[in-house]
Amino acid sequence: MSELTRTQEEIVARVDALARGEDDFFGFRLEVLVYALDFEHARPFLRDGVTADVWKTTSRESIENDARDYLAFAVGKIVGHRGLSASRSVEKLGEYAWLLGRDDVVAAMDEAGYENYGAPKVRAFAEGMGWSWSVLVSEGDALLLDRMASGLPCVPDCDDGCGR
Repeated sequence: MSELTRTQEEIVARVDALARGEDDFFGFRLEVLVYALDFEHARPFLRDGVTADVWKTTSRESIENDARDYLAFAVGKIVGHRGLSASRSVEKLGEYAWLLGRDDVVAAMDEAGYENYGAPKVRAFAEGMGWSWSVLVSEGDALLLDRMASGLPCVPDCDDGCGR
């Protein structure tokens, strides 16, 4: 199992800050981080009854796979104009990038705008990781994604919230 870029102590410090309510109103970011902890470090953040024998420590490869899967979820939420789900996706993808030591990707996401359901931020994540995001959808939806990530509505006069 390959090592994470972040130490357990770094992850705990970030979880502690988020648990105090800093920049994680719904707890979406915590969901990603806690699963990157070994049982001893995760124990204070777990529900009663979770034991070491059921807790699985994750690997770098597992986090990368989870991030790829979540990217597909995020793209679907952007195309579907799903506000809260898209926001959740942006937050979680940022934490995946942080866990993987990709501060450059985190910075690119921070610099990108949030318009159109976070499409520019999700594109920054995908491109920064060297992953394609448009292969996750049909050719027509890929065109919509490109428009949305460029700050344009998916289609002119979108009734679902693009460009607002």
